[in-house]
Amino acid sequence: GQGLDKLVENIVLQAELLDLKANPDRKAEGAVIEAQLDVGRGPVATVLVQNGTLRTGDIFVVGEQWGRVRALVDDTGARVKKAGPSVPVEVLGLNGTPQAGDVLNVVKDENEAREIAAYRQRKAKELQGNIGAGASLDQLLAQAKANQDVSELPILVKSDVQGSAEAIIQAMDKIGNDEVKVRVLHSGVGAITESDVTLAEASGAPIIGFNVRANAPARNAAQQKGVEIRYYSIIYDLVDDVKAAASGLLSAEVKETFIGYAEIKEVFKITGVGKIAGCMVTEGVARRSAGVRLLRDNVVIHTGTLKTLKRFKDEVKEVQVSQECGMAFENYEDIREGDVIEIFETEEIERNL
Repeated sequence: GQGLDKLVENIVLQAELLDLKANPDRKAEGAVIEAQLDVGRGPVATVLVQNGTLRTGDIFVVGEQWGRVRALVDDTGARVKKAGPSVPVEVLGLNGTPQAGDVLNVVKDENEAREIAAYRQRKAKELQGNIGAGASLDQLLAQAKANQDVSELPILVKSDVQGSAEAIIQAMDKIGNDEVKVRVLHSGVGAITESDVTLAEASGAPIIGFNVRANAPARNAAQQKGVEIRYYSIIYDLVDDVKAAASGLLSAEVKETFIGYAEIKEVFKITGVGKIAGCMVTEGVARRSAGVRLLRDNVVIHTGTLKTLKRFKDEVKEVQVSQECGMAFENYEDIREGDVIEIFETEEIERNL
């Protein structure tokens, strides 16, 4: 935080010298800094208003999406009715998740918004179709035969927010040399779905989940089809693993084995202890010694350890599937009804991708 006051002072001075001004009395225009699919709130975009004033109720177009401002949330988490130039706000009320960098424009009515968004979606599909046509599986095989020197490692990427997906794609582009390349076949925001597994199977690609998880149908499909799903929460680990896979040199790694899932049915507040999650073990087994993750709508909210695992009033080492139990996290209390607890163990194994 050193020198921030001087930085702000200099920016204000430069803005005055360069006579940088924005008109707050026009329709708003701004840039999307980050976008994500939020549990309970739907698609949320963090927008920096650059011109005009954005107000609750405004109809807007942003990239291939459109919406009506349902709520504006400022950087302190408070709801505001409007945001002027240079003000960053979270915008709720989108019909889909935009891309980071998309421009938000306020338009006069819903019809215009739908029309512009539909036109942009068509254009994007056409462009994707052209790219896809140049990269079908048959053509990839033909290219591989024609160019035996360059081999490709195809992967699918799903992440919690748009910015992470972009960062991963950029990192993947930098991996490789004259002999091997990494190719991101598809990337998206949100849980890993069955259609991702189908695409991965057709392309012979592993799926990389960054701070997201596969939903139940996708997990089952992946097991049946032999599609590998790998989960990460640190981008460097992901890059290192893909680099190693591309080099064909995979050293021993600490592998996580998911041993169970539990669903939070009720949350109890106990004086002196804090929040306890009343859970049902839905899959596998819950162990006191294992690591745990809290998933909300298949997105990782917290990773840590259990403070307590109880069956009725007794502290136990493990709880079997279909049994109820009480769990409390070590130093973490943001738990809600409907959240899923993922229980995992770690072991060192030979690595393969």
